[in-house]
Amino acid sequence: MTDVGYKLICEEHGPNDLVEYARLADESAFDHALISDHYHPWLSSQGESPLVWNVLGGISQAVDDIPLGTATTCPIIRVHPAIVAQAAATAAAMAPSRFSLGLGTGEKLNEHITGQRWPEHEVRLGMLEEALEIIRALWTGETTSYHGEYYTVENARLYTLPDETPPIPIAADGPKTARFAGEMGDGLIAVRPDEELIEAFEAGGGSDKPRYGEVGVCYADDEADAIEQAYENWTIEGLPGDLMWELPTPAHFEQATQAVSEEDIADLLTCGSDPDEHIETIREYVDAGFDHVVVHQIGSNQAEFVEFYENEVLPAIE
Repeated sequence: MTDVGYKLICEEHGPNDLVEYARLADESAFDHALISDHYHPWLSSQGESPLVWNVLGGISQAVDDIPLGTATTCPIIRVHPAIVAQAAATAAAMAPSRFSLGLGTGEKLNEHITGQRWPEHEVRLGMLEEALEIIRALWTGETTSYHGEYYTVENARLYTLPDETPPIPIAADGPKTARFAGEMGDGLIAVRPDEELIEAFEAGGGSDKPRYGEVGVCYADDEADAIEQAYENWTIEGLPGDLMWELPTPAHFEQATQAVSEEDIADLLTCGSDPDEHIETIREYVDAGFDHVVVHQIGSNQAEFVEFYENEVLPAIE
């Protein structure tokens, strides 16, 4: 059985719109919703980037049943892990038994803003391991002190805690981090249908843990309109992976994406209103081993997308 979720993208939508889209997803046949956590949009033309924790507070009061989670929060530079622990505990208390804290090693785009060094991935992974230890220790409700290589916590205690501790899936773009997710996390988050990631995740101990695959699509009645909409909003799909983690500002992303054409986006993303193409895109993730697929509709026509998926796509996914 595959769960299909709805992706809320803070880089494209303002806070009130995100709350409304979450409500639409809650009232539809989508099984869950995940939300991005950014300081900057990828491109200035995307135009938004609200603080995810405020938005989650609003969503928790606007929806009834749909599970919510971040995908993904970086707890290593921009925000100290002790503060992430408090924010996530509050979010989980406001959405009882249906919040998950997706964590990852982040992008320079969002994390360099405090002026701290952006370290290589190996260091960031070590920082994430310490962050996990701190977050889980604080979630016990005990007074916590921690003196690690990267972080210090002194006499900290969380007083507002959920009845159930949230799961922590880990985002991975390569086999080493996927193995780490299997060992240290409660699930895997990935953005491509890569069987090697699943294999590494299972090798690390993730065989019985959920695997979330994120996919971008662009629904519109007319395929050409959908391609144009995807090109205007999500040219970053055409960038090599390393650039995604290393470019520091939206202006740099705008420069890098000038080489990406509409034809490139049409080849990379499912665009248009053919339900079979959308179904096949989801099945690529299912065939790779993902049991949760999270769909990001690129652009502003979110209500039409939700209706299209509820009527034409979701009934065909088992």
